[in-house]
Amino acid sequence: MHGPGSPAWLLVALCAATGAYCLLRMRSGVEEQRRAAGGEALMGFGMAAMAVPATVFSPPGWAWPLYAAVFAAAALRALWAARTGPHHLHHLVGTAAMVYMSLAMAASPASHHHAHTGAGVPLVTGLLLLYFTGYVLLAGARLVPSAVPAGGAAGVRWGDRPELARACRLSMGIGMVAMLLTM
Repeated sequence: MHGPGSPAWLLVALCAATGAYCLLRMRSGVEEQRRAAGGEALMGFGMAAMAVPATVFSPPGWAWPLYAAVFAAAALRALWAARTGPHHLHHLVGTAAMVYMSLAMAASPASHHHAHTGAGVPLVTGLLLLYFTGYVLLAGARLVPSAVPAGGAAGVRWGDRPELARACRLSMGIGMVAMLLTM
């Protein structure tokens, strides 16, 4: 995940900004949105931390298993939430992908040198790439504006706007694709 400088910093900025906006969404008056925003903030900040260029910060050996443990706990929470609705399954796939990437980095013989190309199981990486690429295409298509009723979003707080939440999810999907491509 520690790729070349400029693209890595762009990924860090994208994921950190997404995480920050998701923290703001946690102030929503809608309980379901608050719950989803918390998990998405964790994903955004976790992805930002994993994308920091190795020339700037090289995590200690214990960091990757710690990341895996944090995201395994988030995956269990997503699995529990999935019993109430299938839309939580995407969170489960995302957190499982973070566990997978963390474990791949921990197990990589090059993990101490941060030459991370070739880490992970190619079949799993490929399946995750396929899933997240499809997700990005679908999420991008959902952002295409449809007919907006006059004054439709005027009374909605900017933190509660569904199109901004979808844009955050799209950003994280793009970030996940970028991170998986570097494995």
